[in-house]
Amino acid sequence: MATGEAQLATHAVDGLRADRAALLDIAAGLSPAQWQSPSGCPGWSVQDVLSHLGALCWLVADPSVLPDTAGLDTEQAQEAIVVARRGRAAPQVLADYESASARALDLLAGLAGQDRELDFGDFGRYPACVLPSAFAFDHYTHIRADLFAPRGPLAPPPPPSDELRLVPALDWVEAALPQQNGALLAGLAGSITISVDGAGGRSIRLGQGRPAAQISSDGPALIRWVTRRGSWADLGVRVTGGEAQLSIARSLHVC
Repeated sequence: MATGEAQLATHAVDGLRADRAALLDIAAGLSPAQWQSPSGCPGWSVQDVLSHLGALCWLVADPSVLPDTAGLDTEQAQEAIVVARRGRAAPQVLADYESASARALDLLAGLAGQDRELDFGDFGRYPACVLPSAFAFDHYTHIRADLFAPRGPLAPPPPPSDELRLVPALDWVEAALPQQNGALLAGLAGSITISVDGAGGRSIRLGQGRPAAQISSDGPALIRWVTRRGSWADLGVRVTGGEAQLSIARSLHVC
């Protein structure tokens, strides 16, 4: 594995560790009503979001503790697991997350030096060193976009969107965009460039051939629109190019 890839994985674990600490602090201060409040994730309460993040960590730490979801696609499986865990009390959900995330962090840190591929099912195939970025992305997004206003019930400010936490989340977006949108991108005539300003700045090129459209935003806005948690207009995203290509770009989605 290239040194740069190993460093990206190590940085992703550091960012995930920071957001885990922030989430434990947030959850420790929640009232019973806040635990049950609707989150920004449709159909899920704040407790469901914490339960989901705990379940993700168990997928790495010990998947045998989770319900059997064979035959379901990734999003259906995640929903089924959350539903199966709804009988737990909030303190149990928090303790479960704290334990699972501690174990998962240790295991994810060990992936920094590995170049084998992992099969993410309908999400694609990725080098093992990318897995920490996927976990950092999930934490970054659920905490800021689903727990805190304007979509979630908690009052700002959320944890910071600094280089430590934002860069790994954007690394996952960059890796996942082409794999999770293959059929959609097959309809492109030319290429789309996504320019990210500020922290985590980068240029992501999708498709082949002549430039047909350009999308520019900062990193937090990119994560919100590509996870369908905000519109280009609401997030101040700047776009140029042909309407056919921009229509495809509006439908891009990363999980």
